[in-house]
Amino acid sequence: MNQITSHKDLKVWQEAMDLVIVIYKVSESFPSQETYGLTSQLQRACVSIPSNIAEGAGRRGNKEFIRFLYIALGSLSEVETQLEIAYRLKYLNELEIINKRIYFIRKMLSSLIKSLN
Repeated sequence: MNQITSHKDLKVWQEAMDLVIVIYKVSESFPSQETYGLTSQLQRACVSIPSNIAEGAGRRGNKEFIRFLYIALGSLSEVETQLEIAYRLKYLNELEIINKRIYFIRKMLSSLIKSLN
């Protein structure tokens, strides 16, 4: 069995980090008038996901870790909503691939929360 010594060992953290890269690349093509609006908000929300997983993993006890995992879930929902807005504004042509990643991360976060309870 693999020993988890750091948040970096968590598959959900790794997947969330990959999502950050995808979001940054996708949002590069958003109109320049969105730089301080939707682009910035989307990037901040996405960065919040692995950041909260890491912060929670660094805390003492499962109760605090779970609290940060729930915050990460909230940020994931925020990203999903902001991507839907970008799609409806026609800033994105394709949403299905990113939504599959989001669904996968949501499942992993939920499973981790359940296992810690």
